[in-house]
Amino acid sequence: MNLNSSIALCFISGLLFLECSNPENEKDERKPNIILIMADDLGMETISTYGGESYQTPNLDKLSADGMKFQNCYSTPLCTPSRVQVMTGKYNFRNYIGFGLLDPNERTFGHAMQEAGYKTCITGKWQLFGDKKQRDLANGREGTVPLKAGFDTYRLWQIKEKGSRFKDPRLETYKNDVETFDTEYGPDKFVEFIESFMTENKDSSFFVYYPMVLVHDPFVPTPDSPEFEDHDSKIRMNDTIYFKDMMAYMDKQVGRIVKKVDELGIRDNTVILFIGDNGTDRDVTSKWKGKSIKGEKGHTLEAGTHVPFIANWKGKIKPNQINDNLIDFTDFFPSLLDIAKADASPNHLTDGVSFYPQLLGEESEIRDWIFCSYAPNWGKFTPKTYVQNTEWKLYKTGEFYNFKNDLYEKNPISDVDLSEAQLALKASFQSVLDGMKK
Repeated sequence: MNLNSSIALCFISGLLFLECSNPENEKDERKPNIILIMADDLGMETISTYGGESYQTPNLDKLSADGMKFQNCYSTPLCTPSRVQVMTGKYNFRNYIGFGLLDPNERTFGHAMQEAGYKTCITGKWQLFGDKKQRDLANGREGTVPLKAGFDTYRLWQIKEKGSRFKDPRLETYKNDVETFDTEYGPDKFVEFIESFMTENKDSSFFVYYPMVLVHDPFVPTPDSPEFEDHDSKIRMNDTIYFKDMMAYMDKQVGRIVKKVDELGIRDNTVILFIGDNGTDRDVTSKWKGKSIKGEKGHTLEAGTHVPFIANWKGKIKPNQINDNLIDFTDFFPSLLDIAKADASPNHLTDGVSFYPQLLGEESEIRDWIFCSYAPNWGKFTPKTYVQNTEWKLYKTGEFYNFKNDLYEKNPISDVDLSEAQLALKASFQSVLDGMKK
């Protein structure tokens, strides 16, 4: 080899070394960041991109327009059952131990993300350790705390103490004692924590889980309400007149998180998922496509379980995608694993079906039905087990409804009024119910 050839070879080798060590290329190879935002007590009918007419949600509308809107995402009707399900990827009859409790033996998506090399953060509402009443109802069993549930850091309301979640919030932050932030607003403190976490970890792969406290009652003024400064958080207030303000502030928080992702220059490598945990509060009635829809939180009706689900991933999910496929809360666990390019644990049973390929417009396994085992052991809510698709629902007790035409399930349909195709569908649902075993 002559001298000129040697020089050329060294030059090319140097370029290749620089290319491989370029931080931009390292960023491209990094696993995508994941932000999962879950609003509290938020039915599908409240969001304007879904046809809601009572509230303005411009940030969610934009997130939807720039990504994918799922039309048929279903949760359980109540917060703890939904949270346990989404965090573990399992139906409730397999691992639900009681309201306000997460079984400390369960592997969560926090654990899975840690195992995949992610920095993990949770902020917002915990409510998974249990207070005395909740532990008594569960025969003395305790739930768990965030560090043991797979999260590296946290700022949370109601780990082991309650207090206000809105004005003058009483919160616990990782490595800090429980403290009250006088005159401040809980949702702002949560988003501040997310912003700091993302800034510190912008060069790593991170997972943020933000179970919001908005728009759960008590319905009280937000910092954008004229009455906020004079509002005394120690005096109980619960006035649905403020639900509209809380909806606007919830949407504003989503916009603030997206803006920070943009500012950090990591939007192309960040998946943002937004869902509601169950239907809207029963004291709230909203306009949806010209109809009045009363929230049915706690009840297994359409308005108790049909929730929004918006997915956004700039450059990966094409804009203005509308997805009509069924999505169940158990589906989030395997989907997060797929997004993180992580292997499923052979010892972790999941009832979910990954929707990751759907985000990218690829061929995917599609659900024909959703199963729900609902036994909250809380309040006066009636335990119910059922199977449904986007139109029909069969309860374990035998009632069969076309809930699209009968939203409040007042008219069960007898076999004599069913066509052959509908009888076959009912039989297939019954097969699912019969086959569900621990």
